[in-house]
Order: sequence, then C-alpha cells, then structure tokens
Amino acid sequence: MRVNVFEGTAGYYGRYRPGLPAEAIALLAGAGSPTSRPRRLLDIGTGTGLVVKALLDRFDDIIALDADAEMLVVAETDLRPRLPPGVRLSLRHGAAEEFMPPQGWRADLVTFCRVFHWLDRPAVLARLNQHVAPHGAVAVLADRSLWTSTNPWQQAVRSVVQDFLGTQRRAGNGAFPATSEPFGQTLRASAFSDVTETYVPVRRAWSADSVLGYLYSTSFAAPHLFGDRRDRFEAAVKQILAYFSDTDTFVEDNTFVIHLGRRPA
Repeated sequence: MRVNVFEGTAGYYGRYRPGLPAEAIALLAGAGSPTSRPRRLLDIGTGTGLVVKALLDRFDDIIALDADAEMLVVAETDLRPRLPPGVRLSLRHGAAEEFMPPQGWRADLVTFCRVFHWLDRPAVLARLNQHVAPHGAVAVLADRSLWTSTNPWQQAVRSVVQDFLGTQRRAGNGAFPATSEPFGQTLRASAFSDVTETYVPVRRAWSADSVLGYLYSTSFAAPHLFGDRRDRFEAAVKQILAYFSDTDTFVEDNTFVIHLGRRPA
C-alpha cells in the first residue's frame, strides 16, 4: 500500500467515514469459525478501526494492521476505551504484503474494508493462506466513493474537486492506480476461491459540512492538496450543493458489497 496517500486525513477519516451497515456486521459476525475460541480477527488496512469497532464484541483476539501511523493513533484513542473485558487488541504498523502474526496465531476472519485496491492483492492473499485457520474466511468490503458515485449531487461535487485538482483522480501527491480486476475475481484466483457476494443497499444523509469532512478523509481530496485555496474550495462545494437542497440535507444511495472467500471444501 502507498504509505503517504492519506497524509493529513486521519482525523477526518475517523469522524466522517461511514461505518458498516447492520447486515454486513451480522454477516461478518457469523463468518469464519464463529464458535471457535479464542476467535481471532485480522483487519488489514484498518484505518481508524471501523471494522474493529463493529466487531469488538464478536472476537477474543484482534490484530488491526495499517501502513499509516496517524490512522493507528486515532484507532487506538477510539477503540481502546471500548474494549470488552478479556478481549485482546493489537494495533500493528506495517504493510499487508509483509505482515507476520505471532507464532501459531491464525485468523478465523480476515477483513479488508475499502482498502483492497491499494494492495498487491495476489501477494497478500498468498501470504494469508499461511495465517488463516482451516475453516477461516477472508472478507473484502467495498462501496462506491464520492468519486465513482452516480448520485447527481456527488457528481457535481466531484466536478468541483476536478476544477481545483485536475480531472485525473489523485492519490495524495500521486495518481490513483489503474482500475484492477473485480475483487471477486481476485479472490477466486486465490486459495480462498469459494466466494459468495452479498449486496446491501444503503442510504445516507449528509450535510455540506459532513460532505467536506468526508472529502478531507479521502486520498483524492486530502486537505493539503488545496494549499492556500482551501477556503475557496469549501465555498465552491457549498455553492454547488445549494443547487440540490435548501435544507442542507443530501441523500446518498449506495451499495455495500461483501465478497466472502473461503477455501473449497
């Protein structure tokens, strides 16, 4: 994963990124050896810990990995006070491609939430084959970002971002990587080739301020990219949003997708 693409976004990420829908939480809670003890979760690309927060009471031993140290600081502050008695949480700084768990540690469930596209996916999945329990599962979670959304108001906001930063999607100071093969296809080519896909419709309501907060949590509109034009950017976003609502409420329709891979029986 590129380690600097989310520079300066961690505080916004923790506050403005949407969490997991209830249906996704229920599916993950029942995946990957739900009756084993201790039950172990590995969350790769944890960011500020959205997946871990949703599943804290469903696992006994959790490793949350991220390549961004600032994200892990936010995750530690948010997650540690919520930790149920007896649950172990280890926050690890490092790359997914180089991850090594403690000796003998094997995950019952591995999760990737909004991060799979940043990784060397075949290499990470091959590595995980050594570190996932025999009946364990790998879950790839994704939904559309504002950049790829089909909601008219979000497309209009994307146009404002492009006016300020250029038409090519940014990834921090660089460019977003070329579109990869579908996540389900990548899973089917791995050891976890028994794949099911679940699609959960979600509806979210935003305000102009939360839209800006979300944008500042992304690699394509991180605050530092705007330099001394940030105030002008915020004014332009609010101006375009005003065409879509006079109540400062902007409805987003999205789909949260869970790709769940297991080893064939």
